[in-house]
Amino acid sequence: MGFGFKTTWLAVRERSPEEVADALRLAARERLSWDEGTDRAYVSGVYVAGPVDGWTLAHGRRDLATFDYSATDPRFPEWFAALSARLGEVQFFVNERGWFSHGWAHAVDGVVVRAFATFDGDVPLFIGEPTPEEREVGKGLRGWGDNWRDWQEEDWDAWYESAPNEQDVLKLAARWSVHPLLVDSAQFGDQGIYGMPVRPS
Repeated sequence: MGFGFKTTWLAVRERSPEEVADALRLAARERLSWDEGTDRAYVSGVYVAGPVDGWTLAHGRRDLATFDYSATDPRFPEWFAALSARLGEVQFFVNERGWFSHGWAHAVDGVVVRAFATFDGDVPLFIGEPTPEEREVGKGLRGWGDNWRDWQEEDWDAWYESAPNEQDVLKLAARWSVHPLLVDSAQFGDQGIYGMPVRPS
């Protein structure tokens, strides 16, 4: 059992599951295995796994952020920057085929250095310059800019050619940090933390 499709997740460099769970304000915590925690987080809540190659993964289909999981939500950059200010280097991935939501973001010490995301036809999130890994995958290379309403057919063709799909998100995750579907669940035991985020009142 793993995750990577129809969900969102974080990869946090060199932080413990407890530190990540604290930053995400998880309450009603339980210690769960990778398989059980992953399964539960697909329904509700967030599962923070033990470290994998120096990265701690936090998975939650609907409850990872404090708003709808679309990274094109205008609140996303501020939320993500605040999370990084607390945790250091943080990566975010969204991979929802049903809502055509695909994207990624990378922040270090409270600064969002790169972000790209689409959501069901919304004007995409595009912050910073594409990374070498994105160029290697060939996706997320083009935003809409201020003149997208004036685009010609060739402009739209270029946009759709660089728009990612669900496999592309996983390819980039593997290059940036960890491919979550390739994690060996046997290494974890019951190290992971499952909980429900406390929403601001």
